[in-house]
Order: sequence, then structure tokens, then C-alpha cells
Amino acid sequence: MAVAIKLSDDLVGDAKLYAKAQHRTAPKQIEHWAKIGKIAEENPELPFKFIQDVMLSHEEAEQGQLEPYQFG
Repeated sequence: MAVAIKLSDDLVGDAKLYAKAQHRTAPKQIEHWAKIGKIAEENPELPFKFIQDVMLSHEEAEQGQLEPYQFG
């Protein structure tokens, strides 16, 4: 469900800049930041890089880009 919310001009401006660099729309960039922030608040012991890697791994799984791990 889409909801209209008011955001500061500074946040929207930053989102537009990052969104262009990441090939996203500004709203999707803000959603991305919100998702990272939520994960970080729920897991304060996790480093940012680990959170990024988990998000990438999840997306790879969604896209079917998995390979079986070979032990030994």
C-alpha cells in the first residue's frame, strides 16, 4: 500500500543523488535506506558491510544465482 509522506527537501535531494548513482528512483533509494536502517537497529552488533552482503546474498537467491557449496 503506497502512502504519501512529507520528507525534508535535503533528504529527497540526497536520495535523488544516490538514486542516480545506484540506478534507482528516489523513492526506491529511500526505501533502501529505510531497510538498511531497520536491519541495523534490529541487529546493532552487525557491521554495515555484513548487512550489505546479506542483502546482496538475499537478492542473488531471489534471482536464482546460487551455486552449491562444496565441502572439503
